[in-house]
Amino acid sequence: MSLAAIGERATAEQAMTLLDADWRSLAPAAAERRDAGWGSLVTYSRKVFIPLTRLCRDVCHYCTFATTPRSLARAYSSTDDVLAIARTGVDAGCKEALFTLGDRPETRYSHARRALAELGHESTLSYLKEVAARVRAETGLLPHLNPGVMDEAEFRSLRPVAPSMGLMLESTSTRLSQRGGPHFGSPDKLPERRLASLRAAGVAKVPMTSGILIGIGETRVERIESLLALRSLQDEFGHLQEIIIQNFRAKPGTLMADAPEPSMDELAWTVAVARLLFGPGMSIQVPPNLYAGDFTELVDVGINDCGGISPVTPDHVNPEAPWPHVDRLAERLERRGSTLVERLTVYPRYIERRDEWIDPSLHAPVLRWSDGAGLARIGTWSPGSTQVPSEEERRELASTFSRTSSIVSTVNVLARGGRVGEAAVAELFTARGADFLYLQTAADELRREQVGDDVTYVVNRNINYTNICLYRCTFCAFSKGRSHEALRGPAYVMDMEEIGRRVDEAWQRGATEVCMQGGIHPSFDGNTYLEICRTAKRVQPDMHVHAFSPLEITHGARTLDISVSEFLAELRSVGLGSLPGTAAEILDDDVRRVIAPDKPDTQSWLQVMRTAHRLNLRSTATIMFGHVDGYLHWARHLQRVLELQAETGGFTEFVPLPFVHREAPMYLKGRARRGPTLRETVLMHAVSRLVLGSSIRNIQVSWVKIGPEWAQRCLQAGANDLGGTLMNESISRAAGAGHGQEFAAARMAGLTGEIGRRAIQRTTLYRNVPD
Repeated sequence: MSLAAIGERATAEQAMTLLDADWRSLAPAAAERRDAGWGSLVTYSRKVFIPLTRLCRDVCHYCTFATTPRSLARAYSSTDDVLAIARTGVDAGCKEALFTLGDRPETRYSHARRALAELGHESTLSYLKEVAARVRAETGLLPHLNPGVMDEAEFRSLRPVAPSMGLMLESTSTRLSQRGGPHFGSPDKLPERRLASLRAAGVAKVPMTSGILIGIGETRVERIESLLALRSLQDEFGHLQEIIIQNFRAKPGTLMADAPEPSMDELAWTVAVARLLFGPGMSIQVPPNLYAGDFTELVDVGINDCGGISPVTPDHVNPEAPWPHVDRLAERLERRGSTLVERLTVYPRYIERRDEWIDPSLHAPVLRWSDGAGLARIGTWSPGSTQVPSEEERRELASTFSRTSSIVSTVNVLARGGRVGEAAVAELFTARGADFLYLQTAADELRREQVGDDVTYVVNRNINYTNICLYRCTFCAFSKGRSHEALRGPAYVMDMEEIGRRVDEAWQRGATEVCMQGGIHPSFDGNTYLEICRTAKRVQPDMHVHAFSPLEITHGARTLDISVSEFLAELRSVGLGSLPGTAAEILDDDVRRVIAPDKPDTQSWLQVMRTAHRLNLRSTATIMFGHVDGYLHWARHLQRVLELQAETGGFTEFVPLPFVHREAPMYLKGRARRGPTLRETVLMHAVSRLVLGSSIRNIQVSWVKIGPEWAQRCLQAGANDLGGTLMNESISRAAGAGHGQEFAAARMAGLTGEIGRRAIQRTTLYRNVPD
């Protein structure tokens, strides 16, 4: 039949028509579906391979991993040996500890039962649970367990120690378990038992790896039947995160030592059919160490994943097949137009829905390793850190290859002043390698066209007049209150005399602006904010008062029982010059309900800004990103800011604020990531320029959150403003940022001069500074 007649997923009947097809004729349709689900990314997991025991009650006729007690010095690896392997993996940058072991050897070998008793356990699964928990707790690696056939209760028992597990179906062919077949004498390889176990995993809500083994005597029809059985389970439970197509390798010393291995053509056909059966969304994997040809050929027929690759341990199941070197594999894939990206043992869609799929005890360790897409976080840099990024992190920002992709097309549309939808903007944040450099370069060129090469800054002072707050924002390390006793510093309220003194001192030091914000103190009302403005203007009439977030505005209006418009008008009459665009966080209510449940919703924030702009009060706009949010949330935020700017024209600048995690309550409770990665931070500034630059000309970089070196990089990726000198910065410092409380004008000039740009002082509203 014509492949054009096959929809997103082939039906069983359609799949059977492909039995005699050449894989080369299937490849274009398979690759198209892969691209629809995974784009140009090819993923892998960096792991250590931990063989807990090589004893097994099954006797598969192709296996050299399972052995007998007399061949082993010890029936089980000791906890110390396992931890030593795991620590070696940590040193090599691994994030996964893959436990492989035989099925319930204690039911066959008294030697295994005695060994378990000495270890204080009755079963292999019990010992596995203890060791996996120790590995996670003491090394931070995420365990992935392959313990064989289990029931629902056993899956539930192991769920708290591993975010993912695996069980290969291998085949639904019962022929293979009959006398003379490769599974004869292996009770755990009976298809009905393996399918029942995979079903139990689905009921227990465990993200699973499964797949088929080809070349062990099955037919093409039986392969399709096996894949359909897996697809049926996936349709029912949604728990299969990847399907492995593994090719049989003949091994000396086994009953199948002389059996023919499947041809590479046969493997490619099976991969293509699997992609057509499962459609774009499923991860299709082939282990790269088992493929004899150019592995990139398999990308052309639909795979998107290479499985686990270890820099320190061999493939104990296939010891004759060494792992490829990751850097060389990445280079070959990049020449083909694909980008090799590290993932975690649990896939992004399960991390996003972690309340459903991952045990609560594992949320913190999984988020610790995650980036905004749910892929592996590279390196240890985070916003506020003074730590030097690793070479691997720096390589993420470099590439020597080029290609045409959907990201390039979107960048070109935006650079020409066009508009794209949320999904296309969200995809920009996935840019890596050549796409990343193309996007960064386009943003920098657009910046040059729109605002030139001058880098602006304002001499200002932050005055945070209280850190006592009624609200319980889960990201805030600044506020103090009954629920925030553990946060940095004592609670305080600054009196009007001290506010006035600081305003005057700032003016004497050359400041043209005071930026004033604080917690929502229970005794504050609208009159408090009016008096703060009066105090500042009384002390220095020419000082620009940039003050009060939309949260403070709504609080002030409510306490005076007047409208937001009336309150803003009163504030303006006593000296308010503009509003900071803080309290925006993420303009998506699903995220706001998690990080700021007490705060006004998205539309309320937008309405305060809309009202201010109509009263000719300008404001900034911000985004606080890298916590529980994702790329689609970032895109949605940008689009909403753009829409309001098109309506009012009132935003002077857009300010990306990377989440600083160290002291944030939600991070300390294991409910947030460690802020955006370095790549994501640079991308936010570049994408902001592309999306907003024609309407909001000024994109600011927060030196206090990312430090001087990476502020420079963002200035070369679309940003044109360094914000304020600050004099006293409290909020980022409270969250754990280590980049100081002031960045003097001379340092601004030096920083920009190093990248061939000139620093120019500005006013709050981007006008020339009077002599």
